[in-house]
Amino acid sequence: MKVSEGKIGRVFVIRLEDGDMIPECIDKFADEKGIKVGHVTFFGGVDKGNIVVGPKKTEELPPSKMIYSFNEAHEVVASGLIAPNCKGKSILHIHGALGRGERTITGCLREGVKTWLVGEVIIFEILDTDAKRLLDEKSGFELLNVCQE
Repeated sequence: MKVSEGKIGRVFVIRLEDGDMIPECIDKFADEKGIKVGHVTFFGGVDKGNIVVGPKKTEELPPSKMIYSFNEAHEVVASGLIAPNCKGKSILHIHGALGRGERTITGCLREGVKTWLVGEVIIFEILDTDAKRLLDEKSGFELLNVCQE
C-alpha cells in the first residue's frame, strides 16, 4: 500500500442537467476550477452510454475491455477520484452501479454516460497531495501513483 496524506480544500455541490456527459463534464469543470485532485460522488439517472464491465480475459495484459451499452434510464450511484496525468491534465476515474428494475450492473463510466433528467455531484478537493496518474506499461492504464510516507 502506498499513501499520500492531504487536506480537504473546496467542496462543490453540482447539479448536472439532462444530457450532460460523464465523465467529460466533470473533467471540464475540474479543469475550469483548477481542481488537481478530488473525490467525486455522483448519483441520479443516466439513460444512454457505455460502461466498462471488466476485461475479456483476466490474464491478458494489456486487457481488452468488455463494454455494456444501454439506451434506457438507469438509476446510478458512483464514486471516483480526480487526479492529474503525466501531462498535468486532471482525469476522473469513476465506477458506479447502475440499476433498472431488478437488474444492477457495475462498471467504469470512462466510456461515457449521459445524464437522464438530473444528476447530483459532490466534489471534495484534496490539497497538498502528490497523487497523480502515470502510464503503467504492463496494463496500458494510467494508474494512480503516490509517494509513500
